Amino acid sequence: MNEIEVSPAMVASANEKFILTVTCPDTIGIVAATSTFFAENGAFISESVHYGDSETERFFLRTVFSKGADNWPGIVAIREGMQDIAKRFDMDWKIYNASEKPRVMVAVSRFGHCLNDLLHAWVTGRLPIEISAVVSNHDDFRKLVEMHDVPFHHLPVNKDNKREQEKQILILMGDTNSELLVLARYMQVLTEEMCEDLKGRCINIHHSFLPSFKGAKPYQQAHARGVKLIGATAHYVTSDLDEGPIIEQDAERVTHNHSTAELVEVGRHVETGVLNRAVRWHCERRVMLNGHKTIVMR
Repeated sequence: MNEIEVSPAMVASANEKFILTVTCPDTIGIVAATSTFFAENGAFISESVHYGDSETERFFLRTVFSKGADNWPGIVAIREGMQDIAKRFDMDWKIYNASEKPRVMVAVSRFGHCLNDLLHAWVTGRLPIEISAVVSNHDDFRKLVEMHDVPFHHLPVNKDNKREQEKQILILMGDTNSELLVLARYMQVLTEEMCEDLKGRCINIHHSFLPSFKGAKPYQQAHARGVKLIGATAHYVTSDLDEGPIIEQDAERVTHNHSTAELVEVGRHVETGVLNRAVRWHCERRVMLNGHKTIVMR
């Protein structure tokens, strides 16, 4: 199975870089066949990482390549040639234009630190994405979002309209050609149908200690228990709440001297960094699903 969108940008520049991602049953000869094919077709490999999982017996490959010699036939011909290799090794594979930034939609509620970090990283060029729109069940961050010339959509949620508002989010993703939804502290539990619709296309951020401190005010609970680490986890969303495939995690050490307010500030700092890296790696095509976990090609 393969997928590639051939656009004018993919054939316009001889210096254009492309990213090949592959997952398939693990066996002998995959790397040799792929690298030989690129060499014979004048492709220059600037980066390549692969991994074979002995437990799942699955193979994963990410290769960055570009024109390297005069016999380079063009990306369309590269795609056609890859089909024979893909069939031989039963590959699921895609080729992306590395210069085309993925369009990302962000969902937020009333905690804006992750949204603000994503907007700033995007505007300053530190994050290789295009933020297509922001949706929220509250109107708090309209001015912040519109200040960045990003469309803001207020979609209030209650127990009676939850699924209907989720459908509106999916419609907006289609209308804006967004491939990824980022839950930047969007404080709504998605329905099972929504999780299935967005499988592998929705990233959430949450506190690493939430399994121990469930419900409201987790930082207050953590402070009361005298925690020594404040952490955060970015993961793909599934119908199992906060148990989707993990992309990135981090933690920062704290002590008894930290107040609840200081724990919140530490937590926000960790959350923004973890979410930023998870979004970056997804959009750089470094994250591949491997059952209930991920392979991150760093």
